Amino acid sequence: MDGTVLVADDDRTIRTVLSQALTRAGCKVHATSSLTTLMRWIGEGMGDAVISDVMMPDGNGLEMLPKIAADRPGLPVIIISAQNTVMTAIRAAEAEAWDYLPKPFDLPDLMARTARALDSRRAARAPNPEAAAPEELPIVGQSAPMQALFRVLARVMNTDLPVWISGESGTGKSLIARVIHDVSDRRARPFIIAGPEGLTGQGAAEKILERAGGGTILLDGLHDFGADAQMRALHLIDIAAQGHGPHPRIMATAQVGALAGRLRDDLYYRLAGAVIDVPPLRARAQDIALLTTHFLYLAEEAGGHARRLAPDALEAMCAHDWPGNVRELEHAARRLSEASRAPTITKSEVMGLLSTRAAVTPLAAAQSETLSDAVSTHVQRYFDLHDQLLPPPGVYARILREVEAPLLRIALDAVGGNQAKCADLLGINRNTLRKKMTALDIEVTRRRKLM
Repeated sequence: MDGTVLVADDDRTIRTVLSQALTRAGCKVHATSSLTTLMRWIGEGMGDAVISDVMMPDGNGLEMLPKIAADRPGLPVIIISAQNTVMTAIRAAEAEAWDYLPKPFDLPDLMARTARALDSRRAARAPNPEAAAPEELPIVGQSAPMQALFRVLARVMNTDLPVWISGESGTGKSLIARVIHDVSDRRARPFIIAGPEGLTGQGAAEKILERAGGGTILLDGLHDFGADAQMRALHLIDIAAQGHGPHPRIMATAQVGALAGRLRDDLYYRLAGAVIDVPPLRARAQDIALLTTHFLYLAEEAGGHARRLAPDALEAMCAHDWPGNVRELEHAARRLSEASRAPTITKSEVMGLLSTRAAVTPLAAAQSETLSDAVSTHVQRYFDLHDQLLPPPGVYARILREVEAPLLRIALDAVGGNQAKCADLLGINRNTLRKKMTALDIEVTRRRKLM
């Protein structure tokens, strides 16, 4: 590397480490613990790149970025911060920081970014004051995967690109979509959720587009979209692109692995302008303690008891596998908050809850949690789609069809396509099964079932 780097951080250890590393790499370094000193150096024309903390004893590094851009257009500023939340990443992007890294940072990574900053000297633009984001957003995480996710959100929030969000069940895909909308310049416009049932009916796509205006349309749960629903989604996208007036932004969520061989290629290519993979909880185990504390606080805010985890209880939570990801963790935290009025949650309480959940048989789990939760979410999403209005008549038949079709397909597959065995398995008449298969457009090839 070649050039002069200005380092501003109130942590003496960080200043020393960066000064030594940059000097060994061939750079000249000026380091300070004062934002005032940094701004004086910049005003005097010093430096080819800047590395600055956010919270300094005499000011906020992010708030100085507009002045730096005005005084020294093109001077790249890398922001580092212990306030490693999605809002810090978003504000850094809005203020046109050249790059952003959370603390603790990886030194080789920071060195590589500094080298690129020195090489590029990319011109910085003044921030848009009208794009200010809300103070709080419902995403919690300090782990490296979440910090990477925050940076992606910051890059895509104010583009017009369609966004494809994938991840395991319970990771918060729909929440990510909502956050992108809420921090974007579309946030004052509608956010419309469209599931497969919402695209059914004469003129459904046109009605959704009319309600969305120039806002956002989320095709939520593409893994639940059959062939007909996928065709209707393509129709909606085509109309949106050709229509007059402000065009809505299209986003989609899908459960990873659930669409194998069933998704139309042309639909995916139309939606995958920006691809966001939401990490499972096991890939961000560092966040379990933070998430648990967050959910206990939310339960308290909702009128529950003020409860906090004992250290060994927190260790037990962090050691658990959490196959249901963040949704499962949230449900567990809520149950712990309601289990007792005692201010401290003990390890025995946690182990009792976790052992009870682990002991549930797969069928009982599906009946008491997974299936019920899925149907509840599906139905609630359908009603939410209509805001304060009621859905068109015939809700029962439409929802029943959405549940019945996968049940029949899975049952038929389990018996190798043998309709007589399937009817017996389901407990219905064989003629009834055939009529349902015809009505639901289910085709099955008879084959030998391997056991």
